[in-house]
Amino acid sequence: MSFREKSAWAMALIMALNGLLFLGLARLIPADAPGQVQLVAFVPFVAAVIIGSIVVQVVLAIYSPRDAQRPADERERAAIAVSGNWSGIVLGVGVVCGILDYLWWGQGNRLFFFAIGSLIVAQVAEYVFQIILFRRGV
Repeated sequence: MSFREKSAWAMALIMALNGLLFLGLARLIPADAPGQVQLVAFVPFVAAVIIGSIVVQVVLAIYSPRDAQRPADERERAAIAVSGNWSGIVLGVGVVCGILDYLWWGQGNRLFFFAIGSLIVAQVAEYVFQIILFRRGV
């Protein structure tokens, strides 16, 4: 398994777990809560993603320093580009669904959570697409 595939597995796990954390926090916040409450829910999520990402990347780099320093080869670059395009589609669909939800219900808080949720799902999707393409080939 290549370094980038290990990294994709780890980051997908971190994003999925933190996405569940964010979902749990979002469910506790009433729909008509002020924006400061949403920000308070968002800060632990961002901190957990940043700290988890740094720890995982450092541990992976310690265990395979040569692989960590190597640039991506042609196959990996293609897989990363394709997975980025597909995750952009996932993000766009989620945001459009959020906009339609906003037009129907008229609650800006829900639109905020749709947008953040779409970002989380798109990022997890990007890592999953990378794993599939690394294993299958582009």
